[in-house]
Amino acid sequence: MTAIVSAVLLAKAFGLDRASIMALAPKSATVAIAMGISEKIGAEPQFTAALVLLTGVTGVLVVTPLMNALRLKNYAARGFAAGLVSHGLGTARAFQVHPLAGTFAGVALGLNGLVTALLVPLLLPWLLD
Repeated sequence: MTAIVSAVLLAKAFGLDRASIMALAPKSATVAIAMGISEKIGAEPQFTAALVLLTGVTGVLVVTPLMNALRLKNYAARGFAAGLVSHGLGTARAFQVHPLAGTFAGVALGLNGLVTALLVPLLLPWLLD
């Protein structure tokens, strides 16, 4: 929910057009789910896919150094964070780090996709007004 609300409100604050905001709203789910959500809400699925990939790459680059800086040693927590913010790319990276991290990344990816698919269509009309 935080990813959806913050992305939409920041995009509005920076003056992005409605079409861009709608494509940005589901960016925190994995590509296949985000494209489906995007199509359902009337946004451009290809633009959403590009935003999802950008989000995933950014997350992969940031999550491991951030977890190291925070001295977080728990592989379940590290993996969950990676899957939550970096989708499939983060899950793949988490499996490279440790099998437990990869497992929890997969769980986070799935849960985030489900919650995003449910919340974007409900929250977006309220956030765009």
